[in-house]
Amino acid sequence: MRPVYLISGGVTKFAKAHPEKDFRLMVKEAYDYALRDIPALTPDMIDGAVGSYFSDHFTRQLKAASMVQDYLGLCPKPSKRIEGGGATGGLCLQSAWEAIASGRMECCVAFGFETMSRVSTWKGNEFIALASDTNFDFPIGGFYTGYYAMMVQRHMYEFGTTVEQMAMVSVKNHINALYNPYAQKAKRLTIEQVRQAPMVATPLTMEDICTMSDGAAVCILASERIASRVCDRPVHITGVGSGSDTMRMADRPHGKVLLLPHEQESDYATLRYPGVHSFRGGRMAAKLAYHMAGIQDPREELSFIELHDAYTSSEIQTYEDLGLCKYGEGGSFVESGIPFMPGIDYGLSLPQQGRLPVNPSGGLLACGHPVGATGLMQAVFALWQLQGAIEKHLGNGMLQVSRPRRGLIHSHAGTGTYITVTILEAVT
Repeated sequence: MRPVYLISGGVTKFAKAHPEKDFRLMVKEAYDYALRDIPALTPDMIDGAVGSYFSDHFTRQLKAASMVQDYLGLCPKPSKRIEGGGATGGLCLQSAWEAIASGRMECCVAFGFETMSRVSTWKGNEFIALASDTNFDFPIGGFYTGYYAMMVQRHMYEFGTTVEQMAMVSVKNHINALYNPYAQKAKRLTIEQVRQAPMVATPLTMEDICTMSDGAAVCILASERIASRVCDRPVHITGVGSGSDTMRMADRPHGKVLLLPHEQESDYATLRYPGVHSFRGGRMAAKLAYHMAGIQDPREELSFIELHDAYTSSEIQTYEDLGLCKYGEGGSFVESGIPFMPGIDYGLSLPQQGRLPVNPSGGLLACGHPVGATGLMQAVFALWQLQGAIEKHLGNGMLQVSRPRRGLIHSHAGTGTYITVTILEAVT
């Protein structure tokens, strides 16, 4: 297996709508940005591409990735489309990684997009709900906000998690987005404003939930031979992991917790796992990625994390799946201030502010969630962090993590049916 490097990336501004652009133009803008950042890479050096978008319904176009391949000028080179719900972008990145690691390609483009504004919010939620079990759950009103509301109700019952702790996630990510010009929903919030927002599914309000978006993102991956020729600061992909679970939460068995390197069985002697409060697939993805990257304790060895926060509650749940704290301690983890950025005033008391920033970009909650692009957007921001290039690309350095060594990105589909974790490391 060969080393694989992320050498460039680009994103469009995520927005409620881009009526003046179709999906091909959005991807082309991100692709052109990525190429401009490494002018030594010429299109003839690219061996192929992997495209990602979640739903044919939004574009009303089958095989849309083939149309993007043509628009980018990459025909007749190899191409394929990846789809995996909310994890589509993360799976796309890992598929491009596989093409390089296997030796099949020397340079591969991973591109993703979604144009969700072409339908109403209600219809969009229906399309998203088709990524749940349409035999059992969907016919009785199964929409995703309802699923996540149920899961966090159980988390609150089991562990004492509070709505105020969830609101702190919203405050953090929306304020981070104030410094990200690519973000869709940047604003300064208070805990009270999050809780006073319209209720969608108890206890989740409008400010606890990500938005539908239009947007695109592109990553360019390469072998060591190509990376050393065209890029001054390539980023090494050192860990790749993925996991899965049953579509219906009712089908998930209880069993022992999958332990991470810094945990032991006695930590969870009385925990009923995974229940509906935890994502077993996320724990598997983390375990595999940590093993491959040689990480023994993610709390000490990671510099930042970009994780899939479609809901404030799922960010708290994912803290636990990634081993940033023990199961049941996600609420107190955010309350400690550890996942907030240092140097930013959130209007909160945060005793350990900035020890391990989570979602400096603003995450899905505030940056946006054009599904096929989201996991790739995380990779682009991780690349810029590890290159120390946040100020160059965003126009300000407020979201730059100090001397980052390793970053983690995390994509999540459904109620945890597909999950990816990828570890990226700065090359010194």
